[in-house]
Amino acid sequence: MPAFTATVTVRLKQGVLDPEAETTRQALERLGFDVEALRTADRFELDLAAADPATAEEQATEMTERLLANPTLHEYEVTVDRR
Repeated sequence: MPAFTATVTVRLKQGVLDPEAETTRQALERLGFDVEALRTADRFELDLAAADPATAEEQATEMTERLLANPTLHEYEVTVDRR
């Protein structure tokens, strides 16, 4: 069965308080950088065996919806590449 790597990026939705990002943004401004907005994100790389890329994406999406992201707070993106 072919091997794929699914990359899942999970971030807070716009408007959800992100204290880590705000602290980092303020630190960047103290260093002289002009940053309008900053959001943190988590990235997960999943190595999967699947029949095709669409199946690998379905598996990664199900994992994300069941464990990796809270749909109330997070948005996510799934990409799949052949290993």
